[in-house]
Amino acid sequence: MSLMAEVGQKAFNLGVPLAIHMDVTYRCNERCVHCYLDHDDHGEMTTAEIKDVLDQLAEAGVFFLTLSGGEVFMRRDFLQLVEYARRLLFSVKIKTNAVMIGEAEARRIRALNVDTIQISLYSHRPEVHDAITKLPHSFERTIKAIRFLRDQGLRVTIANVLMTANLADHYGTQKLASELGVHYTLDPTITPMMNGDSSVLALRIPGKELEEIFHNPALVPNQEEFCAPPEPPSDEDLEGYSCSAGHSFCYISPYGDVFPCVQFPLPTGNIRQQKFLDIWNRSPQMQEVRSIQAKDLPVCSSCSHVSSCSRCPGLAYMEGNMRGPSSADCEKSFYRTGQPTANMLQHGLAKPRTTARLFQIRPVAVPA
Repeated sequence: MSLMAEVGQKAFNLGVPLAIHMDVTYRCNERCVHCYLDHDDHGEMTTAEIKDVLDQLAEAGVFFLTLSGGEVFMRRDFLQLVEYARRLLFSVKIKTNAVMIGEAEARRIRALNVDTIQISLYSHRPEVHDAITKLPHSFERTIKAIRFLRDQGLRVTIANVLMTANLADHYGTQKLASELGVHYTLDPTITPMMNGDSSVLALRIPGKELEEIFHNPALVPNQEEFCAPPEPPSDEDLEGYSCSAGHSFCYISPYGDVFPCVQFPLPTGNIRQQKFLDIWNRSPQMQEVRSIQAKDLPVCSSCSHVSSCSRCPGLAYMEGNMRGPSSADCEKSFYRTGQPTANMLQHGLAKPRTTARLFQIRPVAVPA
């Protein structure tokens, strides 16, 4: 086990919030067709409030801090917030579309020793990327910023969300990332909006294409292990947990709402009304999330995929039950291994239904 993996496991076991994802704004200069956020400002935290949150996170033992949005540079104080976070010795990762990053911003980010910049890029073709972002010339501006940041010696990752609108472009986008000298990641996950609106799920790619992606070694390494048929779960597997949400990781919205994860819109408290550690340690909702083991999942505990599935409890929650299956993850497991899941078998399916919607996504009440 690597040192970082060992640290992460210890934090998980001890319930230390090692990593936090904080959106500093939901405002954005793009209107991406697949976005799950409401871009109106309903009263985001002030500079002083966010600095106070950062102080509380440092006290709680947080080390990894991801700052995201919306578009982070819509806040004029953003680099001031990054500077404050670095003074507190957080390892900072920034997620951005990079449209507002020029040479001066790139130099400043480098001076602050930001660990990683993750930049959204949806295609190697400007017309496809701009059609997804709905912002003319966004491709040109994003590529220009990637070059600025790369030339500063920063670690840059292109994040490509795969959907029906850019399905044919992942090879070209990967090649472009290689030519730019930056890392590339591909994610076929489309999630419902945080208010429960599931209309964006129509953008999920069909299963046949998902199978092709999972079995392409150029896109997914370690094919033999990744695509191996699932083995029956061990007792240790059943004593395990779905993910780090609520254990060593959580999400904070621009309004101070605390959730187990950005994809898990279960309200657990608000940092404007309570201290972060009070929410983390005493919230009944957070305690419930971290109490659920694989053996407590009525369907998944009997599934041969339980030890290797990427089941997201947040997506399961949005389908109606945080202890239930996530149909999107069932689909991924099937097309990765070729073996039906317990959830599919329970519904009499030999393969997932179109877009894997075995359940109806339910509206989720989240704070305004």
